[in-house]
Amino acid sequence: MSFDPKLLDEILKNYKKPEDAWGKNGIFGQIQKALMERILDEEMKFHLGYDKHAIEGNNSGNSRNGKSKKTIHTENESFEIEVPRDREGEFEPQFVKKHQRRVNKFNDMVISLYARGLSTEEICGHLKEMYGADVSKELISHIINSVHEDVSAWRNRPLEALYPIMFFDAIRIKIRDEGRVVNKAVYLALGIDIDEQKELLGMWIAHNEGAKFWLSILTELKNRGMKDMLIACIDGLKGFPEAIESVYPDTNIQLCIVHMVRNSVRFVSWKDRKKITTDLKNIYRAATEEEAKGQLDKFAAKWDGQYPTISKSWYENWENLKTFFAFPDYIRKVIYTTNAVESVNMSLRKVTKTRASFPNDKAVYKIFYLALQNISKKWKMPIRNWNQAINQFAVHYGDRVNLNN
Repeated sequence: MSFDPKLLDEILKNYKKPEDAWGKNGIFGQIQKALMERILDEEMKFHLGYDKHAIEGNNSGNSRNGKSKKTIHTENESFEIEVPRDREGEFEPQFVKKHQRRVNKFNDMVISLYARGLSTEEICGHLKEMYGADVSKELISHIINSVHEDVSAWRNRPLEALYPIMFFDAIRIKIRDEGRVVNKAVYLALGIDIDEQKELLGMWIAHNEGAKFWLSILTELKNRGMKDMLIACIDGLKGFPEAIESVYPDTNIQLCIVHMVRNSVRFVSWKDRKKITTDLKNIYRAATEEEAKGQLDKFAAKWDGQYPTISKSWYENWENLKTFFAFPDYIRKVIYTTNAVESVNMSLRKVTKTRASFPNDKAVYKIFYLALQNISKKWKMPIRNWNQAINQFAVHYGDRVNLNN
């Protein structure tokens, strides 16, 4: 398909500079915007199965529900488009996906390389080697900095009302602050929603991991729409259970068993370590809480003479260790450890291992956000017996689990 040169001349005569026709107020920018919106409307039509205002839509169970505005970045300009919504919130646009703000292949390639841990200098070298393209570090930095708007929108997005299981953890990163490099904690909150989807709800940066800062995070999660969580899986940070109780008083705490065992054998002599881990296994692998408590009493009688602090720690934390005994094995395997969020930490460390430190907090947010887009693509594996688990939760927690939502 070709255009009549006279038609192009007629279009361009209205612009002092031909390139202005590509701006967001130019004719080609307007065509691009209109074309995107038309494609999105066609996707909505396909999703619902009927045309706008068509009689087939009557009593169909779902319908159009207005439009939301979204800023899109291209290689040349940024402009606003309208994205159609459906009443059930099930519409997943493919042309411009949720949270996607760029429609430019070069930009996406640069950002993809950055998300995999390459520095701006390494990206320049890669583009030169693979494509013979001389691209300045300034341009690469400009493209990467465009992600910040996406990060801000993601960190402030509304959340589901209920996450049956939540995992909390922190990872330590070296960040430059006021002229010196310091260790900071990046806090992570990973949830499993009622439809079995894993979702990282947010990340926050502070100088130290502490219960007080976790309290501010929990308050933010509630303000963003998370009304309830049934089970919170945490490590042994002192004061964290009390912070959770102050914001979500009905939530059950499950201390990470792996952390408990690791801390228990920390100061045990090498010759006794295997025996103690075996005896601790008898506690957390017991069929019932009553049996587990009996195994703990046996452990105390056997080992308190040499290692009195181990049983003392288990007794003191028992209220927050026993939660998983109330559920069948397939739920226990999910909640007895914080491995789900620790595996996220491990993936994040892979993209930071080539960096001695980060220049500021914003740089950490950008690369972690981009890395998480890749990590979350691997979260498609279903959780074993999840439907049964939800029914177990409904019996255990009653009206807090609304299966009709």
